[in-house]
Amino acid sequence: MTHLDKSAKIYVAGHRGLVGSAIMANLRARGYSNVIGRTHAELDLLDPVAVRAFFDAERPDAVVLAAAHVGGIMANSTYRADFIYENLQIQQNVIGEAWRHGVRHLLFLGSTCIYPREAPQPIVEEALLTSPLEYTNEPYAIAKIAGLKMCESFNLQYGTDYVAVMPTNLYGPNDNFHLENSHVLPAMIRKVHLARLLGEGDYAAVRADLRARPVSTIAPDASDAGIAAALASFGIMPGKVRLWGSGRPLREFLWSEDMADACVHILLNVSFADIVAARGGGEIRNTHINIGTGKELSIAELASLVAHATGFGGTVEWDDSKPDGTMRKLCNVSRLHSLGWRHKVELPQGIERLYKWYLSTL
Repeated sequence: MTHLDKSAKIYVAGHRGLVGSAIMANLRARGYSNVIGRTHAELDLLDPVAVRAFFDAERPDAVVLAAAHVGGIMANSTYRADFIYENLQIQQNVIGEAWRHGVRHLLFLGSTCIYPREAPQPIVEEALLTSPLEYTNEPYAIAKIAGLKMCESFNLQYGTDYVAVMPTNLYGPNDNFHLENSHVLPAMIRKVHLARLLGEGDYAAVRADLRARPVSTIAPDASDAGIAAALASFGIMPGKVRLWGSGRPLREFLWSEDMADACVHILLNVSFADIVAARGGGEIRNTHINIGTGKELSIAELASLVAHATGFGGTVEWDDSKPDGTMRKLCNVSRLHSLGWRHKVELPQGIERLYKWYLSTL
């Protein structure tokens, strides 16, 4: 059991992103009024001198490390050096300065991509490091494994209370809808939305979308034909979308506000000692916590839900020359349930909510 009173200063690193913004909102809704964040322009977490100066000045009581360099299969495959270097650097700086400044409570967010490609399903926390990782996201996974091991090791050597959580695939408000480096669900929503608009010949709405979220290959003054040609390169055509892979992989998705509630529940109510005690004896390892729903569906089934939510009556094609990634990646969430938390938002409801949020930003 941890204790943070309502006046505690809590620093949320990455407070503008999908994860951090939801956690910050959840903390404030629970009455924590002294929750702070810094934009990238205000604090570059890759800069160790700047991070140390921030901790010198602010002296937070607790830290939530939600900042990370993230992306989908294309980005992970293309920018391998960026994914391992930037994530290791962020973790080294924030976790290291938290310890140097006497921060006792820290919550580190990773991802279920830390697990082996062929891990038995549903994946238990003990599957970590038992066999090879998925090649496409190996650099990111290794960085996140290093982060959770840092937390575990500081706890064992220095008596800190740094807990690592591994959320499944997340979606929700403030998601990244970039056509080149977003995750599967937001990318799918945007592609299907644009394909519907193209099919309706509504180029005014297409241009509104591109103004809100510019695409580097489409000039602001591009003609309708130029826009259509550029979007086709992303698999977006009038009344038709072409999506990566076979559609067969199975995935689990968690609404970001549910994830935030789970994270704050753990930060406020679960200590490292609690996790160790629940595991019984033996070597102390794999003390991280999976966060998910314990439910899965195929990517093709996901596309059907997105089509329904967006009113898309067109065609979905699959490009199986592109990688599928891991074929199945379902969390075993028994540890999370035993700690007193379960998800509330089911996927069809969540997709409808996210699409409404997306439209509200255009």
